[in-house]
Amino acid sequence: MFIQKKKVYFALFITFLFTLTVGTALVQAAPQPASSVGYVDFLYLVNNHPDTPKANEELQSVREQAKKDFDAKSAGLGDKEKRELDLQLGQQIEQKRQELLKPIVDKISNAIKEVRTEKGLSVVLGKNVIVDGGVDITQDVLKKVTGK
Repeated sequence: MFIQKKKVYFALFITFLFTLTVGTALVQAAPQPASSVGYVDFLYLVNNHPDTPKANEELQSVREQAKKDFDAKSAGLGDKEKRELDLQLGQQIEQKRQELLKPIVDKISNAIKEVRTEKGLSVVLGKNVIVDGGVDITQDVLKKVTGK
């Protein structure tokens, strides 16, 4: 049940963190004359971050344990109690996902700030926001994050 929703929650979480990070960076940044706009594919950066496979493995382990817990605890429960247990386990999984993703997102956000400064960009947006123009800095950020 809750496992089927993981992709939707993951995408929403990444979008939220990216928006929060970019918004915070814009508020904290000193006013600069508009020079140019950069954009990144944030989901691509998360998926290709060197720490992501380990985080995914750990999250998968948590999901499997939650499934076992649900199967063991739900045997004698009614529908309402099963839904409550499912919700509780789902929240635990989501909390763990956030805990695992935060350091990855922070590293990517710092790399974005560095590349933005190096390239003299006034703002960096998510790729899905850009209709036309802008400079794709996704690969530059990935190089910073991976060291390659």
